[in-house]
Amino acid sequence: MTAPHRFDAVVVGAGAAGLFCAGLAGQRGLKVLLVDHAERIAEKIRISGGGRANFTNRDLDVRAPQRHYIGENPNFCRSALSRYAPQQFIELVRRHGIAFHEKHKGQLFCDGSSQQIIDMLLAECAAGGVTHWQPCQLGEIAFSKSDAEGTASGSYRIDSNRGVIETPKLVIATGGLSIPQIGASDFGYRLAAQFGLRVVAPRPALVPLTFGGEAWAPYAGLAGLALPVRIETGSKKEKTAFLEDLLFTHRGLSGPAVLQISSYWRPGAPLTLDFAPGVEVGEALAEAKRRSRKRIANELAALVPSRLADAWVGQDPALQRPINEAADKALATLAERIARWQITPSGTEGYRKAEVTAGGVDTRDLSSQTMESKQPGLYFIGEVVDVTGWLGGYNFQWAWASAHACANAL
Repeated sequence: MTAPHRFDAVVVGAGAAGLFCAGLAGQRGLKVLLVDHAERIAEKIRISGGGRANFTNRDLDVRAPQRHYIGENPNFCRSALSRYAPQQFIELVRRHGIAFHEKHKGQLFCDGSSQQIIDMLLAECAAGGVTHWQPCQLGEIAFSKSDAEGTASGSYRIDSNRGVIETPKLVIATGGLSIPQIGASDFGYRLAAQFGLRVVAPRPALVPLTFGGEAWAPYAGLAGLALPVRIETGSKKEKTAFLEDLLFTHRGLSGPAVLQISSYWRPGAPLTLDFAPGVEVGEALAEAKRRSRKRIANELAALVPSRLADAWVGQDPALQRPINEAADKALATLAERIARWQITPSGTEGYRKAEVTAGGVDTRDLSSQTMESKQPGLYFIGEVVDVTGWLGGYNFQWAWASAHACANAL
């Protein structure tokens, strides 16, 4: 019988969090094995940011990082994020000679390709002498307690198609369910459940929203139209709003505004959109009525894109006339629709189009300092944990910070 492969730590999942954790742990002197079932390495990094990897966000406030994250307990992420800030990852990127730029709102992208970030992480793994098995299929994972009295330690025995692996430290960095076409799986959730850990029900996040049937028919023709909006959902204390760009699609709404709000939206709840943020539409139309004889659609096109103006006016015969002939009430109703349009999504585009997965391993069963679970020697980092960031590099920063906290603990 072949002897098992023994390692100080095994990291499952060669994405952002797994690669970074394995490299750091290896450079601290541990014998580390990194395994992944997929053929290609770090596909999610490769396709992120339009192929340029929005690798962090310099606007993250390390004193209150929970402002940019959701989960059952957003405060859980504070410890790791305050101990490994965006500036520290930026310094690593600079050391590797990767040129980058800020797009807007603190979002940092590679000037070149996202492959540069993948190559950097692989170089960090090489510097740590990390053993990398990919593709590698894992089978049964069993835990046996240590014989030593008074210890809560033990050893994991992992079946794989490259042989049996033994390790006292097992790190799960397998991500969520989003983008199944590049190898997403529920491995991390299943393993958590196997060892009695709680899992917050996963759901698609940072995802386009869809609108069903007849209600969407008047707007389907606006597909491809993009404009800045204010978008909000929720009521009272739960109200959340973003000022971002919106994109109309054939099936619904997308763009940064909708991806952001989708993480907060709950089925059955309406969205409220302001298509002319910062503009008093009612006053502008009233003033136009006093001085102009142009058609209402033409005047409205000075405030919002003309395609949107035509779509709105086209739904109401009372608005298909010169603005000086329009009833005040009709103009007031139009202004209200532009500034406070309410519509209820029928659903989302699902994991196929979701950038991340909300929910995951319950943070009540994890240490915010080390990422170790209540199961001795079992750690969870990155997207598999119930911590979900805003669009714009925040999820990558959580991957780096949780990986750093875990590697230090290992």
